[in-house]
Amino acid sequence: MAVDVILGLQWGDEGKGKIVDYLATNYDIVARFQGGPNAGHTLKFDGKKFVLHTIPSGIFREDLMNLIGNGVVIDPITLEKEINKLIESDVKFSDRLLVAKKAHLILPTHRYLDAASEAAKGKEKIGSTLKGIGPTYMDKTGRNGVRVGDILADDFQEKYNKLKTKHMKLVKLYPPIDFDLEAEEKQWFKSLEVLKSLKQVDGEYYINKAIKEGKKILAEGAQGSMLDIDFGTYPFVTSSNTISAGVCNGLGIAPNKIGEVIGITKAYCTRVGGGPFPTELHDETGEFLRKEGAEFGATTGRPRRCGWIDLPQLQYTIMLNGVTQLVVTKIDVLNKFDEISAGTHYHYNNGDHTELPYDIATVKLTPKYKSYPGWNSDLEDITDYDSLPTNAKSYLDALESYLEVPITMISTGPERKKLILKEKSGVAV
Repeated sequence: MAVDVILGLQWGDEGKGKIVDYLATNYDIVARFQGGPNAGHTLKFDGKKFVLHTIPSGIFREDLMNLIGNGVVIDPITLEKEINKLIESDVKFSDRLLVAKKAHLILPTHRYLDAASEAAKGKEKIGSTLKGIGPTYMDKTGRNGVRVGDILADDFQEKYNKLKTKHMKLVKLYPPIDFDLEAEEKQWFKSLEVLKSLKQVDGEYYINKAIKEGKKILAEGAQGSMLDIDFGTYPFVTSSNTISAGVCNGLGIAPNKIGEVIGITKAYCTRVGGGPFPTELHDETGEFLRKEGAEFGATTGRPRRCGWIDLPQLQYTIMLNGVTQLVVTKIDVLNKFDEISAGTHYHYNNGDHTELPYDIATVKLTPKYKSYPGWNSDLEDITDYDSLPTNAKSYLDALESYLEVPITMISTGPERKKLILKEKSGVAV
């Protein structure tokens, strides 16, 4: 049995959580394969809103196993807060939430370093969420990180102190900032007890045994493909591989075990924090998109930058991920537009191109657009594709034609039930 993958094709915030929650009924296991509490997967159902930062989005489906994979970095404080929300909502999770022993821990001093480093950059800030993600991955690749499996070891405190000492030396390289380390540590060790109460597994053996047994597995990504450490808009990227290749390292599976790759894109485009964003709108239209789409970060609360959909950018991430089917979310945000635009080319180096330049952060490029008529109508009660307004279908057909990947689902609102199945193929049945 192959592992299906679901991931974002833009700069994150594409609506992955809702789609994972919806598809979860087709699977036995949902596994997060990278990222950390900088992620914010929002789910809305039964009149309630939930935001998950570390826990897989399949946790609300009874009898479904959820694995936090080794590629994820975990902050015990954030994890405890999420777990408390599950308890408050009477979600039974204790026997359904597993943590890979090889997942790395975010220490309070990782967040201290992150904040000090970002503050020192001034105008050169990359837009870090200040969750300690970057410093944690740096310690992971530097071979001196602390992992989940270490917390039950006799020498855990020694490992913790050693890494803390290293961090405190590095902090002194930056201008002083306000950070109450003593209070943060006190909370961290308290939260660590909650992490200890969860079942730890050798994630790579667990997931491969499940594959061998014919279990259906959905790998859930965080952030978006354009934030990939290798192929994103460097240096304005996250610290992990957010594309489908990250599934192999993040869960411990071979490439030939990957099946369907479900890519998610908004019907327009957004980005949080600094970095290049070719189709960004600095006008009333951009502000209208932000207002209609309630575009504020689920993790940071920061207003998202908004713009039209960028088709060359999507072609790029579809190529990198080997996307087999597309999900288009938040099409309802475009309900009130007379005209909708889509970026189809970039103008740079005295020519028009559909390929992203090597250093998109410094190359000056101008997007070229194609316009489509809007539909100026509500999609509230529409449950099947054929009932969509003609112009909405024309817009979706144009996206599908340009991107050469079938659209299988269209989300018309944040609630679980507001999802239209376009094609009964693959996992989207």
